[in-house]
Formats: sequence, structure tokens, C-alpha cells
Amino acid sequence: MATTSRGRNQDRARVAAGQDHEVAYEAKKQGVPKTKVKDAVKTVGNSRSKVEGKLEK
Repeated sequence: MATTSRGRNQDRARVAAGQDHEVAYEAKKQGVPKTKVKDAVKTVGNSRSKVEGKLEK
């Protein structure tokens, strides 16, 4: 697992809906608006695979 500059572990298996850059990245990757990504996180949780699965439907 990668480490941040503060010495914390990054978890790339999660989407932090409160972090605009993560929401923007996932929205661009999936070709959907940011609001759809945030709604998907609210619906299925912050697991990246579940969010991507929800957005593909």
C-alpha cells in the first residue's frame, strides 16, 4: 500500500466522497457527472468496485 506524505496508508480500494479530487477522478474515468458518483457512494458505500459497478448500470 502506498504511503502519503504524512505517513498514512492510502487505500485505493475506496472512494472518498468528501474528497473532490477523488470524486472528479472517478467521474472522469466513468464518463458521468460528479453528482452521480456521490449518489453511488451514498447508495452502495465507498468501495471502489461497488461504486464502479453501480455507475456501469
